[in-house]
Amino acid sequence: MMNTKTPEIEGYLINNVANPIAQIIFAHGAGADMHHEFMEQITTLFNKANINVLRFNFPYMDKRIALGKRYPPDRMPKLIDCYKTVLNDFIVINKQQKTLPIFIGGKSMGSRVAATLASDDEVSAFIQGVFCLGYPFHPPKKTEKLRLEPLQNTRKPILIVQGERDTLGSEVEIADYEISNLCQSFFLADGDHSLKPRVKSGFTHQQHLESAVQAISQFIQENINNG
Repeated sequence: MMNTKTPEIEGYLINNVANPIAQIIFAHGAGADMHHEFMEQITTLFNKANINVLRFNFPYMDKRIALGKRYPPDRMPKLIDCYKTVLNDFIVINKQQKTLPIFIGGKSMGSRVAATLASDDEVSAFIQGVFCLGYPFHPPKKTEKLRLEPLQNTRKPILIVQGERDTLGSEVEIADYEISNLCQSFFLADGDHSLKPRVKSGFTHQQHLESAVQAISQFIQENINNG
């Protein structure tokens, strides 16, 4: 039922299902690559929801892996160019096949890049919406340095799935932010930046991951015909 990798798009990791309803392009966060446990778990849940998933690494992450040294994330323009290249590669490779609705998104930094692309005329012509798992509204402990522009300028619907106590943007903080009415937020009780709740909350991390994907799946179905 699932194809872990296809040779047509070298360097990308593709998990497909037999009867998909949509195609997701899923970007990693600043500190973990496309093989990270979080990325694997979310991809598995997307597949269970009949959604195809393509993952990739940003250039700095491939450099980390190749040289065994920690390098900081690339600047946003380079991250944006990389994401656009991945999207273009996917579109070119699949132009002869049945077209699925395309949604882009990511974890943390990857979600910020995806949200930024939603204001790009060229990109917005090919995607139906964006999902953000733990959007980094500001750097840790720097609440004055807000990253709201992508969420203010978007041309496409955006779903933000956020832990209530995310240190990069909590539910209380987000309530005061001015963002586009195309954005909607879904909060997970007591969740941190990785959506993980504390034991005393009565929830498990797995439950929150499942709830996150269920919310994104519903978002996709609601926006599946909106080009």
